Amino acid sequence: MRALVTGVGGQDGRYLVDRLLAEGTEVHGFAHEAEPRPDLPGVEVHLGDLTRHDDVRRLVLDVAPDEIYNLAAVSSVARSWQEPDLVAAVNGDAAVALLETALQVQQRSGREVRFVQASSAEIFGEPGSEPQTERTPLRPVNPYGEAKAAAHRACATHRRRGLHAASLVLYSHESPRRPPGFVTRRITSTVAAIARGEADELVLGNLEARRDWGWAPDYVDAMVRAARADRPDDFVVATGVAHSVRDFVAAAFRHAGVPDPEAHLRVDGSRLRPRDAGVQVGDATRARTVLGWQPTVAFDELVRRMVEADLSEGGGAGRAGSRRTRSS
Repeated sequence: MRALVTGVGGQDGRYLVDRLLAEGTEVHGFAHEAEPRPDLPGVEVHLGDLTRHDDVRRLVLDVAPDEIYNLAAVSSVARSWQEPDLVAAVNGDAAVALLETALQVQQRSGREVRFVQASSAEIFGEPGSEPQTERTPLRPVNPYGEAKAAAHRACATHRRRGLHAASLVLYSHESPRRPPGFVTRRITSTVAAIARGEADELVLGNLEARRDWGWAPDYVDAMVRAARADRPDDFVVATGVAHSVRDFVAAAFRHAGVPDPEAHLRVDGSRLRPRDAGVQVGDATRARTVLGWQPTVAFDELVRRMVEADLSEGGGAGRAGSRRTRSS
């Protein structure tokens, strides 16, 4: 078995690599050439740029993987407002090109290629109802969601052409491997720094945004299950429970042992996004029924693990070069 993982250096990519290598899979990873080469023992890492479709196509045809996991993306919703063309090219167009290449590998080799697209709850935008399911209309409200929606639709198109293409609508999923640029990790790293006396204040934007947060390794498990399923489909991957950013902050301060969190918290209205998605909470009934998947880590335990990991780092991530951390 041979797998190709794009975005291999990110949170999900690293957990996925751990899983595939443990199974004995030959793993090839694709990472952006402008970023430091990820240190992933046992993985053959290829550097490049997903927007150079011809180069990527040659690479994929040469590797000829049995499974392709497309995790690569410009992952910041905030950045998508600043660079919408780049986000459309990476999160949308590159995914479509990769799907087409997977089909070419299948046609040339005469064996099935299985493709997993990491989609996002942002494709639903303002859904008008909750929880969201695979039947919820796509109504993205930001460039990130627009690009992810294009890739999501392309999976259905390529299924009709005979490709085993699954699109997983991943709701927010976290771990200590989240980079500090993500609001959840900024919260836990800054709270840990406050607990150590190395920071004074946590500065955030919208505290009332509600999200369905799960444990990243659980969501990687869903990816592998979708790749190995008898039939490809779209799957919502979520816990079914929404919490606010304020809830996340309160849990982080509690697990860090910091009393009176309000004394360390400040809201900065300039950090609000031009437009925020509605309440994101997913119904993973199809994933549970078809894939046998279920989340294993509840919200409070997830926050505890992240805070404890940041506390154990001794301040490396918490300082972040500043005594104040703002949301992305």
